[in-house]
Amino acid sequence: MAYTTINKSTDYFNTKLYTGNGSTQSITGVGFKPDWLWIKSRDSATNHNVVDIVRGSTKIIKSNTNADETTDANGVTSFNTDGFSLGSRTDTNNNTATYAAWNWLAGTTGSGTTTGSGTGKAYSYSVSTTAGFSIVKYLGNGTSGHTIPHHLGSVPAMVIFKQLNATRGWGVYHQSRGAGKIIYLDESIAEQSANILTGTPTSSVMSLPTLNENNINDASYIAYCFAEKTGYSKFGSYVGNGNADGTFIYTGFKPAFVLFKGSTIAENWWMFDTKRSESNVANDGLIASTSNSEYSNNATFKIDILSNGFKMRSTDSFANSSSNTYIYMAFAEAPLVGSNNVPCTAR
Repeated sequence: MAYTTINKSTDYFNTKLYTGNGSTQSITGVGFKPDWLWIKSRDSATNHNVVDIVRGSTKIIKSNTNADETTDANGVTSFNTDGFSLGSRTDTNNNTATYAAWNWLAGTTGSGTTTGSGTGKAYSYSVSTTAGFSIVKYLGNGTSGHTIPHHLGSVPAMVIFKQLNATRGWGVYHQSRGAGKIIYLDESIAEQSANILTGTPTSSVMSLPTLNENNINDASYIAYCFAEKTGYSKFGSYVGNGNADGTFIYTGFKPAFVLFKGSTIAENWWMFDTKRSESNVANDGLIASTSNSEYSNNATFKIDILSNGFKMRSTDSFANSSSNTYIYMAFAEAPLVGSNNVPCTAR
């Protein structure tokens, strides 16, 4: 079995908790300069703020709405070598409010022209082939078979698309549901039968249909692309059993972060991590598809985060409805085995 070459997961993904001050501040301790940053207030019903290095730190999209990209110089003001700086925007730095910030590293940047059917269009990107993560900004061409290079060097397991210059939902491709299903990050509806890709992506490109969510002619899009790295990241599915002694999902590592959604039922996207919930049960849930504040120490919305995966501890349909399918993405707290071939010990 080929394991990840990552020896320290927090070199590529890290959760940072902080308290707002209503003015300006720099958040440190991330461990790297983030290329994708996702921030949510824990104690207030405010929007999720998503920014990235390719579009620029002041360009905001919100996972819980279909709104187009906005610019705010008082939000995230810069990406720094060990974190990021903030202005006075309420969503990200309200005085005394508490926040969770999820940070991913990509790193290598470039640009080019898209390929495949129709007119080639400009694109730019940032990528880490080691971590299996890339950010691609591109223009659609309105032609089926338009191919977008993702630069991962391996087949993407999950891709999140968002149109930037119009009100349009976040379309998600997930390998477990296939190219013929589209799932919306900003909604709680079940998956829809529509081609989000024209087929399974290759190790170099993903081919687009004429879908509004990712290929209108001359519309601007961002795509967050993930390839699975054994021992560091996992993008899979499971079937709920409707029991408090719920389904166990094997990832091969202790997750630092889990995002999941019922794909065959109308349910929200839920987020858990080991910084907000430092011990089991993990019952401090946030919802990526709503502006709701954190469900802190909640008796219903809870999971176990274990040394080799995660387990459902509720009969509720948010995570464990009997016979329904759920999809997830998970990143490791520590890799199962790094390039030194020494197994990591779970916390």
